[in-house]
Amino acid sequence: MSPPQAFADESFHEDPSGGFYVLAAAVLPITRHAELREVMLDVRGGRRSSKLHWYPMDHQEKLDVVKRVADFDELHVVTVGTPVRPKRQERSRALCLQRLVVELHGAGVDTLVAEARQADLNKRDVDSVRHARLYLPRGTVFRVEHRFGKDEPLLWIADVVAGAVRARLTGSAAFFEPLSGCVHEIRMDTPT
Repeated sequence: MSPPQAFADESFHEDPSGGFYVLAAAVLPITRHAELREVMLDVRGGRRSSKLHWYPMDHQEKLDVVKRVADFDELHVVTVGTPVRPKRQERSRALCLQRLVVELHGAGVDTLVAEARQADLNKRDVDSVRHARLYLPRGTVFRVEHRFGKDEPLLWIADVVAGAVRARLTGSAAFFEPLSGCVHEIRMDTPT
């Protein structure tokens, strides 16, 4: 049986006196990938955007999609790094990603799919994963690959989880409540 794969996306809030970085990973058995892709495509429906994205959704849409994701009954691993100063989110991302890799390895994951960004930023992710392997048992295989959000509906699950965690951190807990039983959250310092 193949190990589960994780699909990651982020949300962050920069602030001169704090801020935070949320990196969420949906841990999904390969046997459910096709099913969950179809569900997420159905949830997106006829939206103009090529992908489902947390921010443009209205309040009710966010509540509905969070409930659908919670019904998947799959594990979501989330690292929350703080503080995040303006223009320092990449450092926070690297630290959150390194910790996420260690946590995912502990959950039996050996492949992380992250939403593709610019080539140099994707390379930073690869370097962060390479660095994280120093904290894993010798000989551990763990890889990261990048896919565009418009091409991979499983990334939308992580976007929803990251959005719900960010909403909770900024005072809107209702979006996170349905997910509370399936999210393993790790808080960490991400000093600048």
